[in-house]
Amino acid sequence: MAQATDLLDNTYTSTYTSFAGTDIQAVLDGRPIGNLMGISYSVTREKAPIYTMGSVDPRGYSRGKRGIAGSLVFTIFDRSALSNLTDKNQPRHAKYFAKFTDVASPGEFSASRGSDIAREDAAGLLEAAGGQIGPQGTLFHKDLRNVNYVDQMPPFDIVLSGENELGTRMFMQILGVELLNQGSGVSVDDIVIESQMTFVARSIIDWKTLENARGTNTAQNVPTT
Repeated sequence: MAQATDLLDNTYTSTYTSFAGTDIQAVLDGRPIGNLMGISYSVTREKAPIYTMGSVDPRGYSRGKRGIAGSLVFTIFDRSALSNLTDKNQPRHAKYFAKFTDVASPGEFSASRGSDIAREDAAGLLEAAGGQIGPQGTLFHKDLRNVNYVDQMPPFDIVLSGENELGTRMFMQILGVELLNQGSGVSVDDIVIESQMTFVARSIIDWKTLENARGTNTAQNVPTT
């Protein structure tokens, strides 16, 4: 009589297994992103043909720059999409070094203190920003502020990991992510509120298989054709 465990070790569960979006967990900067609805990316590269006299066909192709870009879609609940990284009340919220002329968000300290400090008053600017005078009179400041927009966040990595009901696992990484644009909106026809963001990245490590949850690695059993 067949045992129940035989179903978990047969040929079908060891080869063609697939994943749905509900099997994928996204981690940003070491934290799970629970409100991420979708993520997409594209890799493009400049390649141009090289022609010479007397030939209608290209002699070769020059290979130029590569670019990686994509988008993120979040569900809005009772706070902003990345509030765990942008909220100053969080223990590991993101910060950036601001300029003297940057407008502070409501309630935040502004280094320039409005117009009560003359721009030529270097001592006043230093006192306001906690900076220092560098070589040849260069002004360095240390005005570290909480981010007000996602494009002010420093680069980070996104890790996508998947595990389905059969115990098959995989993962991929998007490295050096820089957020560019953000947008959202509401409508009487919308049942949920969404927030969209676009990003660029430095590199991508494509999907790779991991050891099965049952302790076996089934990657070698997957046909390559």
